[in-house]
Amino acid sequence: MADFTSGFWNWYIIIPTIAGIIACFVMIRWLSSGISPEETGKEMDHVWDEDLVELNNPLPRWWLMMFYITLFFGIGYLTLYPGLGSFAGLLGWSSTGEGSQYEREMALADSRFGPLFERYRDMNIVAVADDEQARRMGERLFVNYCATCHGSDARGAPGFPNLRDNDWLYGGDPAVIEQTILDGRSGVMPAWEAALGAGGVADMTEYVFSLSGRKVDDAAAASGKKKYAQMCASCHGADGTGNHALGAPNLTDNIWLYRGSRKQVMESIARGRNGQMPPHREFLGEDKSHLLAAYVYSLQTGQEADE
Repeated sequence: MADFTSGFWNWYIIIPTIAGIIACFVMIRWLSSGISPEETGKEMDHVWDEDLVELNNPLPRWWLMMFYITLFFGIGYLTLYPGLGSFAGLLGWSSTGEGSQYEREMALADSRFGPLFERYRDMNIVAVADDEQARRMGERLFVNYCATCHGSDARGAPGFPNLRDNDWLYGGDPAVIEQTILDGRSGVMPAWEAALGAGGVADMTEYVFSLSGRKVDDAAAASGKKKYAQMCASCHGADGTGNHALGAPNLTDNIWLYRGSRKQVMESIARGRNGQMPPHREFLGEDKSHLLAAYVYSLQTGQEADE
């Protein structure tokens, strides 16, 4: 049930949990012993304003019973349900795994809502994107599963691509979008500071800026161009237009995944970047991913924005 790496962690949970429950019983018994609720509490030798005395009054019986009920409830829960290390409880309940409550609820949801997604399974993504109801369904999937990274408006954030600007790391073909959703992507930009040095990073930045038409130091850009041909052209292309097969960004369009200030571009060159798009094939399945791909495709064609 639990993915403990050794038996130590199992007992690390069990022993303190049981010891804590026993300690609570002992403490409550100790604090309530030797005095009945009917007795007047003993003076605690704390006096204020000459006649205001602190008394050790016993807890009301109903309040004391609440403590005991809570402790017995905890014992019963830990006996029936998971909570003591790898012990699954007498009921064998699990939130994950075959036969778990989660799997049963997912199976019930699939039987109820699966036909809604299956309707679009064999349709071309472009045709699905033309269907208003399908786009609405895809939009709800996007908000639930993609908005955390790409934003509820799909305009992205530093390190997370804007899906509305028609600039695609791996290409904007519908089939490619669907493959990205299903299998994920992993992009790596190596760090060049050790090879270039601080001056070389600055020169490279000047040349990269020149590719998108920004005003630069011509001498520094010329020096950076030589280093670019040696270190960057194999991924980004000799002309800087990128490579969809590798996920290497286009450097000529002034669209920046990690923002385009001088400081941020220098940081990308010096320290490199690592980006990951998680796969959703097992999580969402092909039918939902197909609808989601159609919705994302509709963003670049302006269909969703026009509604």
